[in-house]
Amino acid sequence: MVVKTFRIKGRFLMGRQMQPFVWECRAVDVTKAYEKVYSEFGSKHRTKRRNIIIEEVEEISPEQAEDPMIRIFAGVEEHG
Repeated sequence: MVVKTFRIKGRFLMGRQMQPFVWECRAVDVTKAYEKVYSEFGSKHRTKRRNIIIEEVEEISPEQAEDPMIRIFAGVEEHG
């Protein structure tokens, strides 16, 4: 099983306004990446799935990730 790195762009409803987001995650496939977005935003922001609009999902190399934790999990950087 190969874990890939994804960059997900979209918008979610926060209060009465749509807020843009760019979020990176590691997942086995695109379907799991979508599920992680819904789970994470639902958990942290109490946003329902219908209020999350995913506009773009792209697979990136771990070296392209901007999130330092993603880079550490992928083995690109060491925690230090």
